[in-house]
Amino acid sequence: MKPVIVFHNPRCSKSRQALALLDSRSIQYKTFLYLENEISYKDFVRILGLLKIKPRDILRVKEKEYLENNLNDMDLTDEEIIKILLKNRKLIERPIAIKGEKAVIARPPEKVFQVL
Repeated sequence: MKPVIVFHNPRCSKSRQALALLDSRSIQYKTFLYLENEISYKDFVRILGLLKIKPRDILRVKEKEYLENNLNDMDLTDEEIIKILLKNRKLIERPIAIKGEKAVIARPPEKVFQVL
């Protein structure tokens, strides 16, 4: 059985809580430290497709990088937003849990079970 892949930020309480929930049910998972490891454009587009959301929907709008990169400009294309996100991964909402063809932004952390 494939493990759940969790895009994880160890400093994020929601991300840690999602992992703790998986641990509590002895569910296998692998963490992907997305702040330390690059994500390819192709993989990121696939993740957005699994989440069934647009790039703008995954933005962390309260981060300073949001305004620094003019992400409040509604004329930016999806492609432009993705390129900015991949250079500024701190702007990606987390945690993201993926299993097979299912993905979810685990906010609240209990949503992590939706990929099972």
